[in-house]
Amino acid sequence: MATLTFNDILSSNLIDNITNFSLLDMAIAMILSFIIGLFIYYIYKKTFSGVMYSSGFGVSLIAMAVVTTMIIIAISSNIILSLGMVGALSIVRFRSAVKEPMDIAYLFWAISAGIVTGAGLIPLAIFGSLFIGAILLVFASRKPTDQPYILVVDFGGEETEKAVMDVIKSSVKKYVLRSKTLSGAGTELTIEVRLPDSESVFLNRISETSDVKSAVLVSYNGEYVT
Repeated sequence: MATLTFNDILSSNLIDNITNFSLLDMAIAMILSFIIGLFIYYIYKKTFSGVMYSSGFGVSLIAMAVVTTMIIIAISSNIILSLGMVGALSIVRFRSAVKEPMDIAYLFWAISAGIVTGAGLIPLAIFGSLFIGAILLVFASRKPTDQPYILVVDFGGEETEKAVMDVIKSSVKKYVLRSKTLSGAGTELTIEVRLPDSESVFLNRISETSDVKSAVLVSYNGEYVT
C-alpha cells in the first residue's frame, strides 16, 4: 500500500484543491449563521436569570457564530489554510473568565452552530438550534418552589442559639450550618436555608427571638464560597 509523504502533498494538487464554495454558498452560510446567532441571543436574553445583564456578551454570541462559520469555510477550502489556522488558534489565550455555567453553554452553542453551518449541514444547524432553544425556554420557565438564602444571625447566649435553631427547624425543610463564630461580643451563625415566598415572616421570627442582636437574610445563587 503506497504511503503519502509530505513531498507528495506539496507536489500534488491538494494544495490547490479548493472546495467548490461559490459566493452564493458562502453568503447563505454567513447570513444563516447570523440569523442563528440572533436566535441564540434572543434565547439568552429571555432565559437570563441574573441581575446584571450584559448585552455585550449577547452580541458576542452572534459574532462567535458568524466568525466560526467563516473559519470553517476557510479551513475546509484549502489544506494549507487549515494547517495555518490550527497553528494560529494554538497560540490564542482567552483571559476573560466565564463565571456562569449557562454562559459557557451558550458559548458552546454559538460555536457549534457556526461549525455546523460552515460545514454545510444547514438542516442540522436550523433544527438543532430550534431544539436547543426550546429546551432552554422550557427549563427557564420552570420556577423553583423555594429559593436559597444565607442567614447570618448575631446573638448572645447558648439558650438563644437553641431558640434560633428551633425557629429554623420549624420554618424550613432543609438547612445547612455553614459556619459558627464565637467572640467576646457573642456568637454569629451562618446558615444556608431554602425558603418559599414568606421570607419576611421567617426573618421577623428570628429577629423577635430573645437576645438576638441582628439577623440578615441574603439571597444567593446556591454556590457558597468560603
